[in-house]
Amino acid sequence: MFHRVPPLWSALWTWSKNLPSEITLKKTAENFRPRVLVLAEAANPEWVSVPLLGWSLSQALKTVADVHLVTQVRNRDALCRAGLVEGDDFTAIDTESVARPMNRLAALFGGNRAWTIRTALDRLPYMQFERKVWKHFGPALARGEFDIVHRVTPVSPSINSSMASRCRKIGVPFVLGPINGGVPWPKGFEAEQKQEREWLSKVRGLYKFAPARRRMLRDSRVILAGSGFAEAEIPETYRHKTIRFAENGVDLERFSGVADAYTDGPLRACFIGRLVPLKGVDMLLHAAADLMRQGKLIIDIIGDGPMREPLEKLAQELNVTNQIKFHGMLPHNEVAPVACKSQLMIFPSIREFGGGVVLEAMALGLVPVVIDYAGPAELVDEAVGFKVPIGPRDEIIAGLRSVLGQIAGNPQMLEPLAKGARNRVETFYLWNQKAKQLNEVYGWALGHRPDLPNLSAAAVETPDA
Repeated sequence: MFHRVPPLWSALWTWSKNLPSEITLKKTAENFRPRVLVLAEAANPEWVSVPLLGWSLSQALKTVADVHLVTQVRNRDALCRAGLVEGDDFTAIDTESVARPMNRLAALFGGNRAWTIRTALDRLPYMQFERKVWKHFGPALARGEFDIVHRVTPVSPSINSSMASRCRKIGVPFVLGPINGGVPWPKGFEAEQKQEREWLSKVRGLYKFAPARRRMLRDSRVILAGSGFAEAEIPETYRHKTIRFAENGVDLERFSGVADAYTDGPLRACFIGRLVPLKGVDMLLHAAADLMRQGKLIIDIIGDGPMREPLEKLAQELNVTNQIKFHGMLPHNEVAPVACKSQLMIFPSIREFGGGVVLEAMALGLVPVVIDYAGPAELVDEAVGFKVPIGPRDEIIAGLRSVLGQIAGNPQMLEPLAKGARNRVETFYLWNQKAKQLNEVYGWALGHRPDLPNLSAAAVETPDA
C-alpha cells in the first residue's frame, strides 16, 4: 500500500538533495572570481618594505580576482606612472591633513629609527583613512558591489580597523592581514635597543587590551598572521579563523638573475639592508675577519644608514678593507646584479619581522645565513641554508664564525642548498602563487569551500626553474 509522504518531509528531502556537495563547493571556488576591495594605505611600486608589499600583493591578486585598490594619496603619482588609472584601478584617499604633522613628529622622535613610536603615530591618520574609505565605498558595499574587503596594509597588528565591524554589519566578509610585528628585543641587546630609540617597545603589549582590537579580531572573517609570533598573539578565541601567511613575496621581474656558482678561489657573500644597530653587521665583520684576512671570503655590503661610518672604521681596525666593499644604497633594480656575484647572503639581524630580503636573495640562488629568531628563521631550514642560534653577542659571533668556517672548508655543499632556496621561493613565495593561496582563503570566507585552507601545505604548481 502506498503511503503519501507528508509535505514537510518531502520538502526537506528535496532541499537536502540540492545541498552543494564538497565537489560542488570546490568547483564553485575554482570558477568564481571574487570582487575584492583591497585596502592598502601603503602601496607604492617605487618604494620598498611595506609599501612594496601593498603594491605587489594588490597587483598579484588581479590574476585571481577583480580588484580595486584603495590607498593613500601620497602613492597616486607612482601608481599612475605604473600604468594604473585612478577611478578605474584605484582610489586615492587624502589624509595629509593628519598624516603630514604625524610624519613630522615621527621624524622628530627618531627619523628612520624608533619604529614603535612611528607606528603609534600612524594610528590617527589611519583612523581618518578608514573613515574616508567607508564614506566613499560604504554605499557600494551595502549594494553588494564587492564580495570581499581585504586590508593588506598597514601590517602592524596594533593599528586597528573599524572597517571589520562595519563590513560584518552589512554581511561583507573582511580579511585582515597579513599582520606582523612586535617581536621582542632579545636579551643582551639593550644597547642596540637604546640606539634604535625603541623605548616604547617595552610597553607595546598594552595594545592587546584595546577594545577596538578585540572588535577588529571578532568581526574579521579571516585573520592572516605573517609569522608564528604574530599568530601566537591572536587570542585562542579567534585561532579557528587564523591562517599563517608570510607577508613577503618575490617578483622575479623586479628581482631577477641567478647567482654565480662557486668554482674556486675565495667565497663571496653579501649583506643587503639598512645599516642600523639591529641588523648586526658589526657581528658579521667580527665573525668573518679571519677568513677575510686569509683571502678566503669577500663581502659586499649593500645598503646605507647611520652605522656605515662606524662599520667602515671597524673594517679598518680588523684589517679587512681589501676584502669588503660598501656599495651604499642602490636602486632596487641594481641590487640583484651585485648580489648575484655572491654565493651567500648573510643576514645577522637580531629583530626582523618578515625577512623579505632573505626571500629575494633565495630567489637568486643565494644560500642564506640568518639568526634563528623571528621572521627569517621561519623562511630558512637545513634544506636551503643555515641558522645561527640566538644568544648574546659573543655567542652569535661564534656561531657565525663556525658556519662560515664550515662552508669555507667545503664550498661544494652550497650547490644543492642554492637550488633548494630558489625552488622554495618559486614554489611558495612568488606573488602570483600567494595570490592563488589567497583565492582559497576568499573561497572559504564566502562559503565556497568547506574547510579553511592550510597555506603552509598548500598544493601549488611549481613553475619551471
